[in-house]
Amino acid sequence: MAKKVALLMSGGVDSSYCAYLLKSQGYEVIGIYLKLHDKEAKHEVFIGNCQKVSKELDIEFHILQAQSEFKAIVYDEFVNAYKRGETPNPCTLCNPLIKFGIALQEAKKLGCEYIATGHYAKITQYNGINRIAKARDTSKDQSYFLYALPQEALDCIIFPLGDSLKVEIKPTALQILPFLGTLETYKDSQEICFVETDYIDVLKKHEQVEQTGIVRNAQGEVVGEHNGYMQYTIGKRKGFKVFGAHTPHYVMGINPEKNELIVGSKEELQTNIVYATNKSLTIPLTKELYEVKIRYRSAPIKAHISIENNIITAKLQESAYGVAKGQALVVYDGDVVLGGGVII
Repeated sequence: MAKKVALLMSGGVDSSYCAYLLKSQGYEVIGIYLKLHDKEAKHEVFIGNCQKVSKELDIEFHILQAQSEFKAIVYDEFVNAYKRGETPNPCTLCNPLIKFGIALQEAKKLGCEYIATGHYAKITQYNGINRIAKARDTSKDQSYFLYALPQEALDCIIFPLGDSLKVEIKPTALQILPFLGTLETYKDSQEICFVETDYIDVLKKHEQVEQTGIVRNAQGEVVGEHNGYMQYTIGKRKGFKVFGAHTPHYVMGINPEKNELIVGSKEELQTNIVYATNKSLTIPLTKELYEVKIRYRSAPIKAHISIENNIITAKLQESAYGVAKGQALVVYDGDVVLGGGVII
């Protein structure tokens, strides 16, 4: 009897191609579309494509309503984090709690042994247990976003695209499932599903984000003005005024209570130590140095890692810039994700 796998389908090229790959490998595939955000026009298009793929490949298809859970767990926290002066990473919440949380439980109810997605990542053995590892396509690697997955999920995940290159997948997928070409208008790079253009547009629906305030330097002196603290993240160098400035200034800190920014030079922005609330780093740390990433697109930096009172301390071997509260600190051993936490 074929093993059953629940495939989280988005209606896009990658997950649709995953359905084809899994079916070709002999799995009994059950497609699940997660309704998360409130963009109904998008849902209509993507569900339509999922249904076409499911019919073409003769697989079972379900729609899982999860808008209320997504709003409470991901969307509201996204807004609240900006209110706190942080820079949230909603995908790192959605993956463990929604896609590999709620959806995983639904997959088990449907009798599935495995759950699969179109993420660019791998599962590998590390000290005898399953861990996330980087994808072959390093330009599309999504291991950073998956750092907080529970072990229950890691033990039943399949990533069909882990050894594939994006540039090879699209032409092959469109040849097999040509109607997916209608989705070319949707950008592959849209990382936050509920953000159409800019996150500030999302905040404007809920908060007064255009409330002007003052800009201070590291010594506490008033040096300029800004357009509302929620419009800025650590490391940003535009969108605020510094009176009489002849050199670039960068956001170093955000004071939400006073609606103030603290700015300084690039040298003042750098740090060699990062702290994070531990979410998933439970593996014994036996090496002197590991690698860490402080943002999705940041280059890995070698660091000494320690944990005390559930706080991860990363002492960096080289300076990092733009370390922002709310982003993820992810610890790697080579290509393998050991775990990580939320930067504080």
